[in-house]
Amino acid sequence: MMIKECQKQCVMMMNLKAFLCAAAALQVANGFTAVGPSSPLRQSALFMTTEEAPTKEIKVGVIGCGRIGLVHLEATTKAPGVTPIIVSNPTVSKAEAAAKQYNVKKFTNDAMEVIEDPEVDAVWICSPSQYHAEQIKAAAANGKHVFCEKPIATDLGETVEAINACNEAGVKLMIGLQRRFDQNFKRVQEAVQKKEVGEPIMVKLCSRDPSPPPFSYVEGGGGIFADMAVHDLDMSRFLAGDDPIDILAIGSCHIDKSIEKLPGSEKFDTASCLVRYPNGVQAMIDVCRQSSFGYDQRAEVLGTQGMIQTDNVYPNTAKIYKNDFTGNADMPYDFFLSRYNEAYVTETIAFCESLVNDTPVPCTGEDGLVALIMALAADKSAEENRWVSFREIVEQVYCASPTECELLATSEVFPDGFKPTGKAADLLLPREDQQKGEGAGSLQRWWSNMVKSD
Repeated sequence: MMIKECQKQCVMMMNLKAFLCAAAALQVANGFTAVGPSSPLRQSALFMTTEEAPTKEIKVGVIGCGRIGLVHLEATTKAPGVTPIIVSNPTVSKAEAAAKQYNVKKFTNDAMEVIEDPEVDAVWICSPSQYHAEQIKAAAANGKHVFCEKPIATDLGETVEAINACNEAGVKLMIGLQRRFDQNFKRVQEAVQKKEVGEPIMVKLCSRDPSPPPFSYVEGGGGIFADMAVHDLDMSRFLAGDDPIDILAIGSCHIDKSIEKLPGSEKFDTASCLVRYPNGVQAMIDVCRQSSFGYDQRAEVLGTQGMIQTDNVYPNTAKIYKNDFTGNADMPYDFFLSRYNEAYVTETIAFCESLVNDTPVPCTGEDGLVALIMALAADKSAEENRWVSFREIVEQVYCASPTECELLATSEVFPDGFKPTGKAADLLLPREDQQKGEGAGSLQRWWSNMVKSD
């Protein structure tokens, strides 16, 4: 009995040994080696590992700890290779709270301390609009890359100066036009780019806020085209894939009659624009400061082979079906940070990736400049009740140097040697990524050629 049991155990051990040998052979055949006391670890080419080449670390600072600043700050904490090390806010308690919440080691009430910090590689400018241009210039002077919420400035000459300050310093500048990073609008743009609906014929955009802003926001804000429709004007260019030619705009007031006494397009709470693009492509835009049912933000492109459009975004996809109602269970988002939170995060991460990988930014200073030019042209069109060419706006800009620009009234005598240009790009020095390989003196040669050109 004992002999039979021993024989049985021997057979089992032999079978086990054979199994282990077969398993080992299979592992080798598949590129893996079993690890044991006497077998060294060998890694197959197929083996997945988290040990990769060290990622370049980018240290950043954030100016402004309001709602937008905190969205961008949180996003930087999630971006690979990026570490926020300092934040600022005029009310220092807000900066302190943000630093504590996101584990940032330094905080201050002085934006210049962020800009001049020797550890900082890039600066996020999320301060009030009137400080943007000067802070961009200061960051460029200190060799810092810049992400800036729109607008760069409300003055066209100052906008050109700020962009050229970055280009002259060889630093990256990205402008926060967050709708370009919204997954819905981006999908429409991709369809146009890939010709999924054929050649574009018509672009339609609507943008209606849940409720009007207070009088204090509208007064001095630059008007409905600059503070609201600018996003849609930029989106029309993004979807059309070309620079616009001219615009016809109208406006009116229906909701808050108190703003009717304000100048220019500040007195409008409702406006429409018709924009002409090359090849006869048309863009139609309507904006209103109140929709009463949440954010109404939709896009549509009609092409020669079909159409693509987006719907509003809801907190969920639930629908209710009753004998007196069928539809979404809840209203669309009614707060811009809820509606575009993902887009804000995506654009922040996109800039971080550009910094870490040293690639061109996806939304340039020129994009910000053209958006402002479109808003100014719309304002002029509504004021003068006529079509306005975008050349008219660009031709007003006179630059004695790339960072010394001003607007000339049509009645002024042009300075000696000044030749107006009708293209926004011609006002700008080449971007940091465009300068690579050009060698020393490329910017000086470019400027010399520009001022001498016909």
